[in-house]
Parts: sequence; structure tokens; C-alpha cells
Amino acid sequence: MNDDNQENNGVKETTAKRQVRFGYGKIFLIALVGGVLGGGIAFGGYQYYQNNSATVENSKGTTKVSNVKVNVSTQSTKAFNKIKNAVVSVEAYSESSSSSSLEGLFGSDSSSGTTESESEGSGVIYKKTGNTAFIVTNNHVISGADKVEILLNSGKKLKATVVGHDSITDLAVLKINAQYVKQVASFGNSNNIQVGQTALAIGSPLGSTYATSLTQGIISAKKRTIDTTDSSGMTTGQTTVIQTDAAINPGNSGGPLINLEGQVVGINSMKLASTASSSSTSSSTSVEGMGFAIPSNEVVKIINELVKNGKISRPALGISLVDLSYISSSDQKSVLKLPTSVTGGVVVLKVSSSSPAKNAGLEKYDVITSLGGKKVKGLASLREALYEHKVGDTVQIQYYHDGSLKTANVKLTLEATDKNTTTSSDSGN
Repeated sequence: MNDDNQENNGVKETTAKRQVRFGYGKIFLIALVGGVLGGGIAFGGYQYYQNNSATVENSKGTTKVSNVKVNVSTQSTKAFNKIKNAVVSVEAYSESSSSSSLEGLFGSDSSSGTTESESEGSGVIYKKTGNTAFIVTNNHVISGADKVEILLNSGKKLKATVVGHDSITDLAVLKINAQYVKQVASFGNSNNIQVGQTALAIGSPLGSTYATSLTQGIISAKKRTIDTTDSSGMTTGQTTVIQTDAAINPGNSGGPLINLEGQVVGINSMKLASTASSSSTSSSTSVEGMGFAIPSNEVVKIINELVKNGKISRPALGISLVDLSYISSSDQKSVLKLPTSVTGGVVVLKVSSSSPAKNAGLEKYDVITSLGGKKVKGLASLREALYEHKVGDTVQIQYYHDGSLKTANVKLTLEATDKNTTTSSDSGN
């Protein structure tokens, strides 16, 4: 659904699979020279003599700069000027202790110094209140950072504080001292955008060296539902995003997608860089012009809650899961004892002690097929159904245990965190 943050080791960006590390070395700029053929008639370029011979005068080949001024201001330029000073580069640093190479050779237990990795992305200042200014960016830009700094368009660098962040929506809010903030962005209604309308993306592709770069495209799709995955490549859920062909590159993550009024209609989060050509081969096809942004209406709802509470409260079942489609047909029959009519669901791999699922009687190898009256086809649909409820609600779950369909009422007493909402076998949901 990524695009910036090199996942705590450089420029970060997501693909539709959320996070992809981007490395880059030397950048070669190639100048292209094109020939122009003029179709008009030039006078005074030669003289005609009665003996029919022509003489070329070198002095006639000189030229000069015209004083004529052309107004090339466009709506895109006006929109960019309305927001350019509100767009920032986000630099996140994480520190880890490292042993001296000499100490390691001689077996010393002491360690000295730290290694500091940097991730770079983009952000946009959306509010200024008194001495504080608030910035929205992507969660994956600042995730795991020990220190975050903001580089303003003016070149001024400021220390930032993380107000709150949410891994599910991939949004985060930062705050800085507002002393040097000269411009604040406004949000447009993402429900009002139309396919084919001009869209402008602003950010720091490849890092702050190219800060406040502007690219132009169109809205390719207003509401595109895509799967999101974790670092292991497993599906963690689905998200609805705006698709655009405006160029989005590593470092653009967290930057604004704007309309021609200069309003933010989305936060750039992901791009599709490549896709497998078939399920039976590991070869891939290069993809261009497929970027994705979180709609502004969703952004406003999430960041307001992050400012208010510092987090987004969601329920968790306290179980580790895997999609049924990952289980072989033979194991579905022999181990799970599922009827052949069951083609979708999620398999419980582990149940945490004192969790809502444990209290409801769910066990390892149970297969959940319904939650809250909604069919569960896989992990993405399970989370979609689960997150429609609040902590404290009671929800009905249908699942297969040793081949028999059972029903349980689960009281959602556990709040979701980054650790219990992953798909790894040692974590819960």
C-alpha cells in the first residue's frame, strides 16, 4: 500500500508491501541535447551577387538575449507556493552500543561508542498553536528512533518530539518549536477528489539533499484497497488508499499529496516498485507510476486521536495467527481436521495466557471463520472485523475445533500494541 525511511538504516519507503529498504550509490545526471529545425525564412543571412555566387558573413551569426518577459505562472506553481514552507524533511536516528574492534580481538567485555543509523522521510506542518507546531508523517519513518530532527524548507534544523504514532495506519504526529514556522498546511476533503484530477506530491526523495521536490501526476484511483505486510512479507491487514502516478520515491514517505488549491488530500506512504510475474516464478516486473497515499479524511481522524491520547486504542485477541491458505491441503485434513467446504479462515498457532481468546476457550490449531457476524477469509479480514469493535466489547467468534464448528463469546479486554498485532508466530493478535 513503505517512499524516506530506510527502515532505521537509511532512507525509508514502503511499497504496497509496506516497507522496502532502498539503497542508492552514485547518481548520474545525463544531459540530453536535442536539435531544433526552424521552418521560417531568415532574411539578411546571405547576399546575392549577379555572378550567382554566395558569400557567408560570419558577423551575421551573432545573437542576443531578448528582453521580452513571459508570465509562466501556473496553478501548480500557485498551489506549491501555498504549502512549500510547511513541508519538512524528517530525520530519525537510532543508537546501539558497539564494541571496539581491538577490544573484541583481545576478548574485552567492555564496549565503547555507539553506532547511529539514520532514516529520512518527509512530513508536513499542519497546525501551529502558541509556541508549538504539529507535523504529520509516516510511522515507519520514525519507528524505533531514539532521536528525531526536522529540517525546515529554510534550512533550519529543529529537534522534534514524537506525540504519538500508529503502526496500523502508518501515521505519526511530531511537535517542534514554532518559532521558525512560517507556513501551515490545510487539509482538503479526500472524498471530493476525482479520478483524472491533477495531483502534486511534495517531499524529500532520496533524502534531504533533494528536499521540497515537487512532482506532478493525476489521481489514478480514488479508493484502492491494498494488502499491507510486515517485514517478513506476511499480510497484516488491508488499507484503503489514493492511487497516483505522481512520482514518489524513497524519502517521499510522510510528505503531502495536494490538489491544485494547495490543500493536503493525502499523505504519501507507499509505492509499488515491482511485482512477481507469476505465482510459480521468482522473477518480477518493474512497475512505474503507482504510488499510494493515505486519504486526508482518515489522516485527520487518526492524528486528532494521537494528539489527544498519544495512541489509537484497538482490541486484541491475544493469539498468534496464520492464514489458512498457508497451510497445505494435507495438513488441513490430517492436522486441522477441517471439512473440505472450509476454504478460508485463520489458524491459531499460539494462545497467550489470560488473553481474551484463552478465556473464551480457543486453542492451538483452532480455525476462526467468523468474527462479529463477518466472514473471516484471512488475517486481513479478521483485523478489519475486529477493529470495528472497542476494548471492552463482547464479540461472537465462530471457529472449527477438531473439525467441529463451535461458537464463543469473547470479551475484548486486551488492548492492541505494536508487539501483539504482528503476524509472527511468537506474537499475538
